[in-house]
Amino acid sequence: MPSEPNGQLSTKFDFCADESEKRPSENLGQVLFGERIELSPYKFSFKKNLECQSVCLKSYNTEKAEEKAKLDFLKKGMLLNYQHHWIVDNMPVTWCYDVEDNQKFCNPGFPIGCYVTDTGRPKDACVVNADFNDKDTFYIFNHVDITIFYHVVENEAAGARLVAAKLEPMSYKYTDMEKPDCKGPPMSLNNKFKGEVKIPYTYSVKFVEDKQIRWASRWDYILESMPHTNIQWFSIMNSLVIVLFLSGMVAMIMLRTLHKDIARYNQMDSVEDAQEEFGWKLVHGDVFRPPRKGMLLSVFLGSGTQIFIMTFVTLFFACLGFLSPANRGALMTCAVVLWVLLGTPAGYVAARYYKSFGGEKWKTNVLLTAFLCPGVVFADFFEMNLILWGEGSSAAMPFGTLVAILALWFCVSVPLTFIGAYFGFKKSGIEHPVRTNQIPRQIPEQSFYTKPLPGIVMGGILPFGCIYIQLFFILNSIWSHQMYYMFGFLFLVFIILVITCSEATILLCYFHLCAEDYHWQWRSFLTSGFTAVYFLVYAIYYFFSKLQISGLASTILYFGYTMIMALIFFLFTGTIGFFACFWFVTKIYSVVKVDEMKAILRETELFSAKCEIPERDLSAG
Repeated sequence: MPSEPNGQLSTKFDFCADESEKRPSENLGQVLFGERIELSPYKFSFKKNLECQSVCLKSYNTEKAEEKAKLDFLKKGMLLNYQHHWIVDNMPVTWCYDVEDNQKFCNPGFPIGCYVTDTGRPKDACVVNADFNDKDTFYIFNHVDITIFYHVVENEAAGARLVAAKLEPMSYKYTDMEKPDCKGPPMSLNNKFKGEVKIPYTYSVKFVEDKQIRWASRWDYILESMPHTNIQWFSIMNSLVIVLFLSGMVAMIMLRTLHKDIARYNQMDSVEDAQEEFGWKLVHGDVFRPPRKGMLLSVFLGSGTQIFIMTFVTLFFACLGFLSPANRGALMTCAVVLWVLLGTPAGYVAARYYKSFGGEKWKTNVLLTAFLCPGVVFADFFEMNLILWGEGSSAAMPFGTLVAILALWFCVSVPLTFIGAYFGFKKSGIEHPVRTNQIPRQIPEQSFYTKPLPGIVMGGILPFGCIYIQLFFILNSIWSHQMYYMFGFLFLVFIILVITCSEATILLCYFHLCAEDYHWQWRSFLTSGFTAVYFLVYAIYYFFSKLQISGLASTILYFGYTMIMALIFFLFTGTIGFFACFWFVTKIYSVVKVDEMKAILRETELFSAKCEIPERDLSAG
């Protein structure tokens, strides 16, 4: 049973490496996330304990420029708390230590070393050992005590299964480099040291039988140690309060205000009385007027629909356990495959709404749906990959994988988009409940709160308030290499986000219609989509407050990938807002259509009654 540490940093940091065996292949999701698995030189066999085995010896001479650069890079890694990530039998090798309230936290990684400042303050992992006390000194974890827990399985050919893998990073300064004994003072390196230094790497392995942990629940000890559950429930309750508040507001409008307006509308005696009304009923002849830039809006709606369905299905499968952390890269692989296969709904929605907007350039519409948003994302991703190539990072995507992604896009997604657009244009346009006047109605002077920009800015606050706590954990999993497993919480937050975006957009849409402003199409999309701007602002705050990223290339990479996420989130939330507002507007003006027919019939009856009076007078004479 060989161990398999994640070797993404091993070559850059000049750690011990195993060049004799071929590295395992990764799936598409792992490649996109930059996960590269290298076989490690830490070798052991099942049930064979090892004590203080030597791996390799690294020596550095500060007089030699190349070796000094490697040593300086190692120091920088310890200063920034870089960590090893090892796996054994697809299980992360964890470092478990005590935290607050006598709880134990199991980290799926362990630091390469730590640093004590020139004032004597220990940083990061240096707090675990009182011997780490020399000022302006680095301490290297050059030894690991690995403990493998296994469970004996009866009536199976395998005999036993691994259920946990834990280690304890140690630091030893050996007196005899050839025969290490895993004793002695810690391996220290003063920041101002000059000369030659030798760093031996060793390890010990111990196997322990555990009859309590079953193989099916072997991840539980890692997940249960993460103290996030209470925070998650607080986030859910906070979001539910926002949803209940918005639902109450929408219900009040639908049941009281609209019902009162419609009842008063039904009691009118003539069409002339209806024309004296004010508010949302006055714009019924303009509310379905095609928006400006209808081509672009329809393309955004198509791409947003594609992202919405992809997100829903991916989270649904994740909740069922198909995309658990044990299936490395499965989440991203599922998302990419779904996006490729969902070209048909994107083309259909874009074509259908573009046709209802009165558009006739169907070729341009289908081409933009297939290439605009995916092209922007791919161009950004390609630029980030060029930077990774230039930096010599192992996270850079190979050229063959890029070709494979382009083949999926052009050979699968684009044809499916064309098929969806064909059926969308072939079907008759969306029938609106009221007719559109030929002459546009003049929009009266708007107050500050009903102007477009203040409404759009306010519309994104509540949806972002529902997700910002969950967003912190997602960013941690992406940038701080922390394990994310709370897909049940995430799916619930997804549902709450959809409801919040819908209700907030409906509220603002109603207020604008009451102010006789009928330009609701773009406003509904941007109101909900503005949540992505708050996401971007939070990502900037997270960068400066939580991360220790240095260097221009790393900064560009962070903001480049963040812009991709912000664009996807903008299309996702904007599409939700538009469809919610479209349903609301269609619903209330379908009632107006019925009332118009009643008013016309009532007017016809009055006219017939007036015509019958002279005939009765003549017969009487």
